[in-house]
Amino acid sequence: MKTIKVEEALKLENAIFIDVRTESEYNEDNILNSFSMPLFKDNEHNEVGTIYKMQGKHEAIEIGFDYVSYKLKDIYRETNRLAKEYDNIVVYCARGGMRSGSVVNLLDSLGVNVYKLEGGYKAYRNFVLDYLKDVMEYKHFIVVHGLTGAGKTDLLKMLEEKEVDMIDLEGKAKNSGSTFGFITFDKKPPSQKKFESKIFEKLYFSKTDYIFIESESKRVGHVCVPNEIYEGIIRDGYHILLNCSLENRVKRLCRDYIYDRDKEHIEVLKNCIDKFRKRLGHKKVDEYINLLEEGKYEELVEKYLLEYYDPLYMHSVEKYTYNKVINFDNMDKALDEVINFHKAAAEGAIKC
Repeated sequence: MKTIKVEEALKLENAIFIDVRTESEYNEDNILNSFSMPLFKDNEHNEVGTIYKMQGKHEAIEIGFDYVSYKLKDIYRETNRLAKEYDNIVVYCARGGMRSGSVVNLLDSLGVNVYKLEGGYKAYRNFVLDYLKDVMEYKHFIVVHGLTGAGKTDLLKMLEEKEVDMIDLEGKAKNSGSTFGFITFDKKPPSQKKFESKIFEKLYFSKTDYIFIESESKRVGHVCVPNEIYEGIIRDGYHILLNCSLENRVKRLCRDYIYDRDKEHIEVLKNCIDKFRKRLGHKKVDEYINLLEEGKYEELVEKYLLEYYDPLYMHSVEKYTYNKVINFDNMDKALDEVINFHKAAAEGAIKC
């Protein structure tokens, strides 16, 4: 049986990881969008574990055979198919024990070339945590700031299309971190472990030591930015401020949150606005809801920006000294400026 350590496995070219843990284990977190091939269903795994504790190893193995035997053909078929697409296949379970070991032994006996990951997912998780703990000693963030609607996320997406290193924390969290934050995402928020793994992947596989990231609070939706990463965001370093006209900010927010939405979505927006009664008062909230119901979307968004969001976030914008201030009304021109800034920072031409 061929085994491989986490660090070596992550360096393999044209590789895929096969996760033989249960569906719930996989959904909580997995390695590099692994191919899920559960050896047991959740309830089966729980039963085998209980029998192992109460009756012993051999009894657990016997019941395990009952649950696994009918799946072996599909496991072989799927792995053989993947072997035609990938040069390297790494199989892992929770701790690199019986589940991954039995699958690798089976496949190896059938002539399928695979590795077993030493220590399984637990070893990967420890590798991620250790990496995130020390990474900001040699990686540097170029932090993008700006008022709500200035286009920070748009800029990150444009940089990603140009294959410039970036981390979209809101995208990873499936939430933009506000009362309305979940609206633009149609997928379930990730677990804290999965969120951290996605940040790890962007850092670990970055092509340079200079990575763009949006200025964020410690908590983004349902997850928290790891301490060392958050410290890397707020420390003295590289900071860019995006400016944008109020008109374009309003258009961008209407595009993201209101335009092309159905009636059900408008009701969701109404419920979100209703949660501001303690902060803004009944009169102001009623005014906002009336504007929404009347379809006066631009007027509503402009009022929200001027009367709530800008005063709220201006203090966080003003507390930094910026290496560069960029107008984002001309997005293509702004993108060129940002990419040039990235090159200069990487070459040491710009000091923190």
